[in-house]
Amino acid sequence: MSQPKVLFVLTSHNKLGDTGKPTGWYLPEFAHPYDVLAPHTHITIASPAGGEAPLDPSSIDKTDKSAAAFLEHKEALWKQTEKLASFVGRAKEFDAIFYVGGHGPMFDLAKDETSHKVIREFYEAGRIVAAVCHGPAALVNAKLSDGSYLIGGSPVTGFSNDEEEAVGLTSAMPFPLETELNKHSGGNFQKAKEAWGEKVVVGKGGRLITGQNPASAKAVGEAIYEAIFGDLVSKN
Repeated sequence: MSQPKVLFVLTSHNKLGDTGKPTGWYLPEFAHPYDVLAPHTHITIASPAGGEAPLDPSSIDKTDKSAAAFLEHKEALWKQTEKLASFVGRAKEFDAIFYVGGHGPMFDLAKDETSHKVIREFYEAGRIVAAVCHGPAALVNAKLSDGSYLIGGSPVTGFSNDEEEAVGLTSAMPFPLETELNKHSGGNFQKAKEAWGEKVVVGKGGRLITGQNPASAKAVGEAIYEAIFGDLVSKN
């Protein structure tokens, strides 16, 4: 029996608005779900532009042993990504699609029509759609074939306005993620009681999985695992 397949999507955007600072995808939000899923699934990595997807240098934390090991040994994963457009029409080859966070998705994936098409195809093929932190920016404007928002009427989470304010980047963002997720979900945005707390939200009959922040990344990976395999068993 072949392993289930998961498509991870990274941003191709590397500039943090007009701040002059670099951005990209966020290391633990790739590393932690990857560590959960890689032993049990076949993972393919894509990005809008293909090739090397930019790692946000501010996300490197050597005290995070899992992420540090990933950084040291898995470089090929983000330096040789496939073009996301090549996955149009291929949703049935996969079991899930997962959007890694970092501020980059706010600038490219939030408005990427090809990405929106892939998301629609995955969801309408009965597949799992997941994202963490700023990754839900890829979902916020995605619509289904009937014109409704993918997240409409569903509980959802993502990086909160309080957290964005705390890192001093509200003004650098093209839109406030929490506000737009709440609007397009019909007022169903959820978040942890305290900023930076772990929060994973599952909606749409278990097929829409979102995590709030970096602290939620491993739990998002575990939720994807559960959605694919059923009851979570030991991954050790």
